[in-house]
Amino acid sequence: MSNIQPSQVPATKPANRRLDNFKDFYKKLRKNKAALVGLYVLVFLFFVSIFGALDANYNILGVNSNATNLTDKLLGPSAQYWFGTDHLGRDIFYRVLHGMYITLGVGFAATFMAALVGVPIGLLAGYYGGWLDTVIMRLMDVLLAFPGILLALAIVSVLGGSTFNVTVAIAIGALPQFARIVRGSTLTTRKLEYIDAIRALGARDGKIIFQHILPNIMSPIIVNTTLFVATAILSAAGLSFLGLGVQPPTPEWGAMLNDGRNYMYQAAHITFFPGMMIVIVVLAFNLFGDGLRDALDPKAKK
Repeated sequence: MSNIQPSQVPATKPANRRLDNFKDFYKKLRKNKAALVGLYVLVFLFFVSIFGALDANYNILGVNSNATNLTDKLLGPSAQYWFGTDHLGRDIFYRVLHGMYITLGVGFAATFMAALVGVPIGLLAGYYGGWLDTVIMRLMDVLLAFPGILLALAIVSVLGGSTFNVTVAIAIGALPQFARIVRGSTLTTRKLEYIDAIRALGARDGKIIFQHILPNIMSPIIVNTTLFVATAILSAAGLSFLGLGVQPPTPEWGAMLNDGRNYMYQAAHITFFPGMMIVIVVLAFNLFGDGLRDALDPKAKK
């Protein structure tokens, strides 16, 4: 008898499969030049914000962004003060640098909190349906009845102005958005044949929801998360501008806009630079989010 064994095809390693999936994703994303620019800008700002956080806490550059110097107040951009100084003589460049991790941190934290609660709620409502779906969605409709910024404004007015309270207020306003998107995707996925097959094999609801449905609806969750970070940053800056967000002298960009609004005609640079940074960050997130949606959409036309 022959000792020759039938050839066997080696199974693809999970690490190699993930690498191939990432290469395919990046190839699709690279076709969208605007999204790629947004991604590069966000990566750059991420590392800058880390450095800004280290400098703010450990004084690496030797400059205190909260230190006042009234003899140099309202100076325009120069070699000494790249972004000029504000009405208290504080260096705007270092305040923008040190405020970057605060602004981005609030945006990411609020989005994470909203997704952490909204995704499970949407999964339960979409999977079980019935009275549970009705109760959850009516509660979400109540939250949707209020514009996000007004709801956050009301919550912060009750809780008080602080970084944590602003983050919680923005997260609560975002709950309906995450819950409704996840619920809609779950309603579609739970009707597929492979879910019926898994259920017929005796799998429990928890395993079906978190091991089979959730991984297959991650694309809209990721896209919505990316796009909402920009909204959260705008909301946080708006609340700080109104005096209900991050409290002075913390160098948050919205609070810096509020500080400079009385000097716009004589020293426009006080509001220009923090305002321009908000525009750049929000635009980068929106560009990257749009490209991410196209790259993760399996129905997107090539």
